[in-house]
Amino acid sequence: MDVTVRPALASDIPTLARVLGEAFADDPIIAWLIPNEAARPQRAAVMFGALVRHHFLAQGGVEVALDDTGTMVGAAVWSPPGHWHTSDADSVRMLPNLVRAFRLRLLQAGQMTERMAAAHPQDPHWYLAIIGTLPSTRGRGFGHALLSSRLDLCDAEGAPAYLESSKPENVPYYERFGFEVTGELDATKGGPLLWPMWRSPRAS
Repeated sequence: MDVTVRPALASDIPTLARVLGEAFADDPIIAWLIPNEAARPQRAAVMFGALVRHHFLAQGGVEVALDDTGTMVGAAVWSPPGHWHTSDADSVRMLPNLVRAFRLRLLQAGQMTERMAAAHPQDPHWYLAIIGTLPSTRGRGFGHALLSSRLDLCDAEGAPAYLESSKPENVPYYERFGFEVTGELDATKGGPLLWPMWRSPRAS
């Protein structure tokens, strides 16, 4: 099986958003933010599309994974060192779509984001904000290819990496790539937890 990882283009955003919406349909944090199970993939896709279009894409850290037919099956959304925080201007541009995505949970989403930002490491690092693959393709190496693509660059640059795992069962997977848990983060104040993870660069 061939796996292709390439930088995302603006024209990829609708498909990328749909793929991530499906990938996160069973995610505890997304389920807490969007309780409507039937509408969750579509509304999560609206959120992911807004985040990528108005914040992440211009930073050059968004990559997509394609299968051997050229079909997009996964995506990873990174911010380079010093650029993880969303500006006020970006937030304003995202707001209409975030209202569509979260509806009555918009305030909770904003408060969660603020708590995550307050706990975010200040040392320069690459930030893996989002990674996901279609449920039907899991276990076939697409996530591995997406992670390795950016982590190889981190190692070449001597740069650390950071993420927050929203599923405890994913922690061992990230540990295989060199990430280490730094604690627990209750960004939802009584809802699902996050597990912040830090990765020091590996010597080449």
